[in-house]
Amino acid sequence: MNPGLSAVVVGSGIGGLSAAIALRRVGVDVHIYERASGIRPAGTALSLMSNAIAALDELGIDLGLAERGAVVRRFDIRTRRGRLMRRMPFTEICDDLGAPSVCISRSDLQAAMLDELRDPPLTTGATATGFEREPDGRVRVDFADHPSARADLLVGADGFGSRIREALAGPEPARDSGYVCWLAVVPFDHPRLTPGYIGHYWGAGQRFGLIDIGHGRAYWWGTRNMPATESANWTGGKAGVLRAFDGWAPEIREIVDRTPESSIIAVPSRDRAFLERWGSGPVTLLGDAAHPMLTSLGQGAGMAVEDAVVLAHSVSRAPDVETGLRAYEDARRDRTRAMVANSRAVSDMEQIERPVRRVLRDLYMRTVPRRVLTERARAALAFPGLAGVA
Repeated sequence: MNPGLSAVVVGSGIGGLSAAIALRRVGVDVHIYERASGIRPAGTALSLMSNAIAALDELGIDLGLAERGAVVRRFDIRTRRGRLMRRMPFTEICDDLGAPSVCISRSDLQAAMLDELRDPPLTTGATATGFEREPDGRVRVDFADHPSARADLLVGADGFGSRIREALAGPEPARDSGYVCWLAVVPFDHPRLTPGYIGHYWGAGQRFGLIDIGHGRAYWWGTRNMPATESANWTGGKAGVLRAFDGWAPEIREIVDRTPESSIIAVPSRDRAFLERWGSGPVTLLGDAAHPMLTSLGQGAGMAVEDAVVLAHSVSRAPDVETGLRAYEDARRDRTRAMVANSRAVSDMEQIERPVRRVLRDLYMRTVPRRVLTERARAALAFPGLAGVA
């Protein structure tokens, strides 16, 4: 790698901050541009599975997440009324891999990443509109409300509605999954919510997640099948969520009831068709900008972290920027394509509504050999490593 490389990272979400951390670790001078007017505490929560923790470890990065969140100790699949269907072989896999999985609030993860960056060069209120390659091979990034920036490489980490992706690939439709998702974080104490607990409850066209994120807080999410026109404009409020989960396990009703209405976020569940070409010249994409996926596997943030580590590794080893960026994209394409497809397949299975198919789904979960569950989970939870990355 040529010394003294510079990078513009568009987006200051988990993907953008991960990219900045990893690139700086290999000596790249990074400047982050964010469309929002400031860096605010992020809402709800997420999981960083063993694969993401192991990826960070490849670059010697320890964000102290186990102390900030909750290490997963138990993962149960339950019926809507709370009856145990299956205990997943999750912690055994993490222990075998030598890296924990952590559930953590987005604001705590954001704070950990900003602490690691130690006051990074950051410009807010800067909405990217596109880019142009300069005659000298560098890239100029243009903003609607800020002077242009120039760098040796551009990383589009600006999320689901990425302007950098649109400039690369043109406008693309979102792909609706057929359900709404409600999410919230709230202080919660309940016998079911043991330290490190994840509980997924399955119903008819509905799901609920109850997750310990440490420090007396729980993250919950609920889904319900509905048309895109309704899910994109949900107006039912907290009362509508309570109606949706009437008759479910007592802990579900209790946590929703305790959640302030203003804390409940409703979002349509969407992804996009997989994009095979992530970059051109000194430009590439990362995280949700490259491969937005449904939340069923809890791997959106993890894939962004993996991307960032592989990107930094590839750029640091390549003879020039473009070779490094194409090597990064080649290394990540198959794994992220599979994760997008698997997330949608799991989502479709878990959201089954018709009675006969639902009975078959639940029977499968109760009887599928543990070996099969372990093999499938391990494929997601094991970071492929950097040994084979060009």
